Amino acid sequence: GGGFGGFGGFEDMDISDIFGSFFGGGFGGRSSARRNGPRKGNDISESVILTFEEAAFGVKKQIKTYRVEDCDECHGVGAKNASDRQTCSVCGGSGEVRTTQRSPFGQFVNVSPCNNCGGSGTIIKNPCTKCKGRGKIKRARTIEVNIPAGINHGETVSLRGQGDAGYKGGPNGDLYVTVTLKRHPIFSRNGTEVYCDVPVTFVQAALGAEIEVPTIDGMIKYTIPDGTQSGTAFRLRGKGIKNIRTGIRGDQIINVVVEVPKNLTAEQKSVLAKFGEATNDKNYKQQKTFFEKIKETFKS
Repeated sequence: GGGFGGFGGFEDMDISDIFGSFFGGGFGGRSSARRNGPRKGNDISESVILTFEEAAFGVKKQIKTYRVEDCDECHGVGAKNASDRQTCSVCGGSGEVRTTQRSPFGQFVNVSPCNNCGGSGTIIKNPCTKCKGRGKIKRARTIEVNIPAGINHGETVSLRGQGDAGYKGGPNGDLYVTVTLKRHPIFSRNGTEVYCDVPVTFVQAALGAEIEVPTIDGMIKYTIPDGTQSGTAFRLRGKGIKNIRTGIRGDQIINVVVEVPKNLTAEQKSVLAKFGEATNDKNYKQQKTFFEKIKETFKS
């Protein structure tokens, strides 16, 4: 028969205090302090397109963005004069209005944004004509971004304090620039390793030769051994891309592609035919092994 007597002490309880204890102050006075106190400005996201070489060696880029800044006419106040900005008489500057409700548990206090000042806690009698009383304006800005060597497609460079202006003395937001890489006609990459195909002639592959190989540093000479097969890969140490954290360069992998000659003259065909007659199984190890496997397969 005690009913709710066991819940004594709920008289005039602020419901925001109850929820605040569970949700870290997301209600009532503590949220009011956050809403009307200093707040960090919003972050901004932009993108930049880089060439393969720019990403490999690093580059400075000019990024155009639009960001919110303090109005230069009223210096962020929102009013023509400082005296035109007054504390809201309804909420007393808190930006919130409290209403009391009765329930079986006692009296609860609901907190809601003040309709008179829109939750700002202040009333502007004579708004700034440039920002319309907001205290903020949006401006186009060109910002220099230092892209580090070794950055890859989809990675982001952050510039602290280059985002939207903060509120009531809070810090500015940050600018995040995401990198997009253009395709390269010769090179591809996987992390710090660079890859490219290098065509060689049939004669160069058979006899071995000193060939010219493109790298991100320029052309170099490289000697391939005699009997080099198409698809053979060679590793060039330290010719890849810098690790963005350690600064150590990766390697370049060159893939040899043996080009079979086309549009041969009668004389050239005759020479090749004689060459073919002069060769035997010892000269074509892969072909010999292949046909031996076929024979074994059909025997079984």
